[in-house]
Amino acid sequence: MAHIQCGRNILRQITKDTRLHSSDRVMNPLLYVGQGVRYRKLEVILTTSIDKLGKAGETVEVAPGYFRNYLMPKLLAVPNIEKYAYLIREQRKIYQPKEVEEIKVVKDTEEDRMKEYQSAAKRLDNARLVLRRFIKIDNELRSPVTKDELVAEVARQLCVRIEPENLHLPSPLSSLGEFEVPLRLPKAIPLPEGKVQWTLTVKIRRK
Repeated sequence: MAHIQCGRNILRQITKDTRLHSSDRVMNPLLYVGQGVRYRKLEVILTTSIDKLGKAGETVEVAPGYFRNYLMPKLLAVPNIEKYAYLIREQRKIYQPKEVEEIKVVKDTEEDRMKEYQSAAKRLDNARLVLRRFIKIDNELRSPVTKDELVAEVARQLCVRIEPENLHLPSPLSSLGEFEVPLRLPKAIPLPEGKVQWTLTVKIRRK
């Protein structure tokens, strides 16, 4: 709203400018249309965007009474004469809002996805997932650790999202100890030298 108020102040100053000749005032469109046909339209330049009428800077046709009684007193529009048109053009250059920068979304390539897979695989392979469980007797767990529980703990502890099918776990882990759970990842991911497959180290401790 600040730039609109500033523009209106400029308009008020221009209308009071002593450099405007008396002949310009006599040829004011208001006086001209007042002696014409009753339903004649008046061309005006909008200084502010008005719903269902037009945007700021546009030239529109309105009824003389509407312009005289509403638009002009509030400086929402000015007559379409060269001096006002020049003023509006200069005002728009200064206060026209900047265009929103277009953001282009670049789709991931297959190479990018493979790099993400490799980074996740290294993180899982070098980490140790620690779980605490209650036991019954002989280090047997009260409730075995399932594949879904491992997936949830990987997301919570290691901040890596995997699916249950990424883990090769034929049966739940049912005792305390440290386990190497094989990972089922895309074969295109290069393995470190001397390593046969990606694995996740899971350590289950007494709670």
